[in-house]
Amino acid sequence: MRSLEHATIGALCSALALSVLARGRSLPEKLALWIYGLLLSVFIDLDHFVIARAKTGSWSYLTRAVRHPVWAFTDQTEVFPDLDMALERLASHVVIGGALVAVLRPVSRPLAAFSAVVVYAHVLADLLRELDLA
Repeated sequence: MRSLEHATIGALCSALALSVLARGRSLPEKLALWIYGLLLSVFIDLDHFVIARAKTGSWSYLTRAVRHPVWAFTDQTEVFPDLDMALERLASHVVIGGALVAVLRPVSRPLAAFSAVVVYAHVLADLLRELDLA
């Protein structure tokens, strides 16, 4: 999925999760959580560059994206044109989500649950895209 699509899903999912998990919180707290969910839903995809590095032994995909950030966000189908990493991407998102929830749970159960919901929505969107259902 593209970053804009993940941002849209993250924004909607975060708003829905806030309605359940952030009752009694102030508006600034809710806004901060919503922004966190939006950013998490987009930037969890940075793991793709680590996977590309592991598969190729080179950071060339990352350096190209850093040198041309507008291109990296506007023509995302060309960022990894010759790499097949669908299963690795999904697996790494699950690992990242699980680790994030494990770290956050002792600090804040609602924040851990909120993070789990956002990552779940991201993984589900990726999975549906891989199945050509989205």
